[in-house]
Amino acid sequence: MRHSTATNNLDLITGGMLIGYARVSTVDQNLDLQRDALQRAGCGQIYEDKASGRAKDNRPELAAVLRALRAGDTLVVWRLDRLARSLVDLVQIINELGEKGVGFRSLTEQIDTTSAQGRLFLGVFASMAQYMRDVIHENTMEGLKAARARGRMGGRPSKLDAQAIREIEALLKDQSITVGDVAKRYKVSRATIYNSLNAKPGKPDTQTERDAT
Repeated sequence: MRHSTATNNLDLITGGMLIGYARVSTVDQNLDLQRDALQRAGCGQIYEDKASGRAKDNRPELAAVLRALRAGDTLVVWRLDRLARSLVDLVQIINELGEKGVGFRSLTEQIDTTSAQGRLFLGVFASMAQYMRDVIHENTMEGLKAARARGRMGGRPSKLDAQAIREIEALLKDQSITVGDVAKRYKVSRATIYNSLNAKPGKPDTQTERDAT
């Protein structure tokens, strides 16, 4: 919780509070190094996460400090990677702070968004993050394009291999056998049968309307 009485630790430029955030990700690490650096920087209040790393996002104190920060405050970290786990995540958090009128300072990299130089760094980071998103998107689209060219579509792989599909095609030539019967035999859904047959070039007529009854 934010300590509103900690008026002796104020940012000289913004007049807001200096609030620290520290994080370690394994049990054999401790927070002493970060805590000492944040205290020397003037942080009267420090939020600390000691995550196990097992959960995808195990940072409850980060969520708490982001809620506690007010316009004019400055969030201080020992190093950039203590705040975020990726460049995209970092830029998103800092942008959200800026929208709230909250400054950001990283002691190791000497970045301070309350200064002109710090805002310049932030602009560079934002451009890099956008570039990474664009590259990921382009690679994904190229991968899908290559897969389509080879007759494969995106999504989950089929539960039926080529041999099973050939067997199913032979079975369905018998008008007395329904897709439902085949699905039970291969322990898959009827949708899987349809999708597997439809994905094959030159698919036969399975006469699936006989399953409607």
